[in-house]
Amino acid sequence: IAQNLGSEMTSILRSPQALQLTLALIKPDAVAHPVILEAVHQQILSNKFLIVRMRELLWRKEDCQRFYQEHEGRFFYQRLVEFMASGPIRAYILAHKDAIQLWRTLMGPTRVFRARHMAPDSIRGSFGLTDTRNTTHGSDSVVSASREIAAFFPDFSEQRWYEEEEPQLRCGPVCYSPEGGVHRAAGSGDPGSA
Repeated sequence: IAQNLGSEMTSILRSPQALQLTLALIKPDAVAHPVILEAVHQQILSNKFLIVRMRELLWRKEDCQRFYQEHEGRFFYQRLVEFMASGPIRAYILAHKDAIQLWRTLMGPTRVFRARHMAPDSIRGSFGLTDTRNTTHGSDSVVSASREIAAFFPDFSEQRWYEEEEPQLRCGPVCYSPEGGVHRAAGSGDPGSA
């Protein structure tokens, strides 16, 4: 039976209709300003993302160092680590048919100067302050999304989500719970409150 579940899981992940997951972070510069935080949250909703999970947290310096270890030794590494540990952040698991690319487009270019000129209506073009204080982070691939989601939501099982929640969210009806800050299949419990 476990083998069958595994092959079903693989077929769901490979299904062209399946929703894709991505990690989205709202960085301390935006979380510190409730109006900006709410504006980014509303952009997520208005771009038809499904919010699968959401949490706010203070990130320890050690966690930042581990998360950004691929950048260790680069000129911006220490500044980035210090900044990400400087205040609360909000983490989301977002779902959409093309979640990774859509979120990256909505964020805009990493460099704020470029974002302001090339994508002025993007999140970074609108709210970014510097290349480090650029409001948001998003996964850049399916592999990164899985790794990053696991780092911020260790109790979240991607496999269980694809087996149990994804078909319900994809096929609808879906409702948004402002109290929990997540979407759920209409008539089901709130998975994000656990």
